[in-house]
Amino acid sequence: MTNQGVTVPVDTQITINVEGVATTVATGTTGAELFFERREVVVARVDGVLKDLDQPLAEGALVEGVTIDSPDGLDVLRHSTAHVMAQAVQALRPDAKLGIGPYITDGFYFDFDVAEPFTPDDLKTLEKMMLKIVNQNQKFARRVVSEDQAREAMANEPYKLELLGKKNDDTAETAEGVNVEVGAGDITIYANIDRKSGEEVWCDLCRGPHLQNTKLISNAFALTRSSAAYWLGNQNNQQLQRIYGTVWPTKDALKAYQERIAEAERRDHRKLGVELDLFSFPDELGSGLPVFHPKGGIIRKEMEDYSRQRHVEAGYDFVYTPHITKANLYEVSGHLDWYRDGMFPPMHVDAELNEDGTVRKPGQDYYLKPMNCPMHNLIFRSRGRSYRELPLRLFEFGSVYRYEKSGVVHGLTRVRGMTQDDAHIYCTKEQMKDELTETLNFVLSLLKDYGLNDFYLELSTKDPDKFVGEDAIWEEATATLAEVAEASGLELVADPGGAAFYGPKISVQAKDALGRTWQMSTIQLDFNLPERFELEYQAADGSRQRPVMIHRALFGSVERFMGVLTEHYAGAFPAWLSPVQVVAIPVAEAFNDYMFDVVAQLKKAGIRAEVDISSDRFPKKIRTASKDKVPFVLIAGGDDADANAVSFRFRDGSQDNGVPVEEAVSRIVEAVRNRTA
Repeated sequence: MTNQGVTVPVDTQITINVEGVATTVATGTTGAELFFERREVVVARVDGVLKDLDQPLAEGALVEGVTIDSPDGLDVLRHSTAHVMAQAVQALRPDAKLGIGPYITDGFYFDFDVAEPFTPDDLKTLEKMMLKIVNQNQKFARRVVSEDQAREAMANEPYKLELLGKKNDDTAETAEGVNVEVGAGDITIYANIDRKSGEEVWCDLCRGPHLQNTKLISNAFALTRSSAAYWLGNQNNQQLQRIYGTVWPTKDALKAYQERIAEAERRDHRKLGVELDLFSFPDELGSGLPVFHPKGGIIRKEMEDYSRQRHVEAGYDFVYTPHITKANLYEVSGHLDWYRDGMFPPMHVDAELNEDGTVRKPGQDYYLKPMNCPMHNLIFRSRGRSYRELPLRLFEFGSVYRYEKSGVVHGLTRVRGMTQDDAHIYCTKEQMKDELTETLNFVLSLLKDYGLNDFYLELSTKDPDKFVGEDAIWEEATATLAEVAEASGLELVADPGGAAFYGPKISVQAKDALGRTWQMSTIQLDFNLPERFELEYQAADGSRQRPVMIHRALFGSVERFMGVLTEHYAGAFPAWLSPVQVVAIPVAEAFNDYMFDVVAQLKKAGIRAEVDISSDRFPKKIRTASKDKVPFVLIAGGDDADANAVSFRFRDGSQDNGVPVEEAVSRIVEAVRNRTA
């Protein structure tokens, strides 16, 4: 046997499995030696665990090379870059104390306790210092230490000492910090070693793994912003300063990411909502409570009207329920036990007092409803039900209210007051699989009609610490959902512990025009609420049976769905959704009346059209229509009027001249009706 050209005695050999191939190597061989010809490999996956390349491999190990451009490789690259950033910060601000520095989606961050917040100029200076460290080709060196040794090395880092003291504390508050810094098992420190002197120039408490050296980071990184953050995410703790950054395997990948971010900023629905006069968030109303302006109201109405039409065709019955209810309803459903923190505080009303102030009749607590399902259960229970009525599909555009923390409220995509396109389907156990399949197909079909076409599914299973009902019921519900999801042919991703307290769910994850994933529709299978509400139907044999309940929200909320569509289309909604579908622009004032006649024909055909008779010059009117993202612009001058024609101008700037008015109206009506533009 040879290893890198050197003969290896048999008694010093081990056998390992390298990416499915049994391989004999010298005892003590490291991942770096094993993959020395594959420079793109930055860490090894050994028996399912990521390891630094300089760690020796053991007999029988299952070994896989992890490349820098793979998801795990990117995480290692980003965490290593976070260390370089922290080293740069402490070089420029020696008094800075280290917090936590994990990798995150598309980047990394690190928290610091510093006297003064970081400025944009500081970030530029830090980038230069980081590049200097990168070019020094410092080595990342791992060493296993005892707790006493770790405390000695981190003697000047109070937050690291706190984490060491909580190493065996797995409470929710400290889990993130412990996981990133010390995790389970050995305590390890990673030092940055100067190549020339061999001296340690910086170190941090960390579980790793890391790149072999800083040179692998190259110059494909950028610091993006800084913000305030609380130690361990707890507002009762010390406020720190957080620096965010991003890093990629190549400069081209970094540039592509930065372009995606810039495009995402251009598509930000909050910005477009103002520019297109769609919606706003008045301070007078409070956080997370949007209002829709007339143009936004048109889009919302079209969305809802089309959804109503499709639901009627699919056999749903429409119901309406109030915005508030007595507390007892949510005691029965379990929401007050499991969801109280997400609900607004109660309103205590109807108390009657005697003249001396003593209570003659106690009042009651009323809650703003956070969801519609308990009220729909009351509708089902309002009279006797027969198996002949099942499946019964109840649908509502129901307004609900949830107390989102102020820090997570975000435009239309995270609000406190929302309208859910909520449906609850009551069926027999024999019907549930077919009903789930039909519901999923209906959901996917309707989302496609709104322009979303790239999906995968997520299966959320029981949270062992937050559920009601028997394990056997959960297992049956989960298995049924999994079977339906797999039969769809879409990719299915597991979401362990992500279910609501009453049942597992399938979530439809949709990708937008930028490739970002949004959770859209949810389909939840529930055997528990029918039990809690004692719902029954009379079966064919005369017995009383519990129905199965399917919870289904298609948009999730109308507000959030509109925010997603605004960004997906960059405000250039398809013609059927556009607030203004046609703007008619006369070349000169003399042709205003002609254009009003054209617009009258369009309005008669149900098209939202208007004439621009502003005092702006003709080129400015064209630019305004483009800025407003109007699907069709009709232009007419003398030759057009003489020929009873118009010129079509489209969003992409192309133009079709001399189109007869009758044909122009027909083309626009067809495009809107068929949703083809």
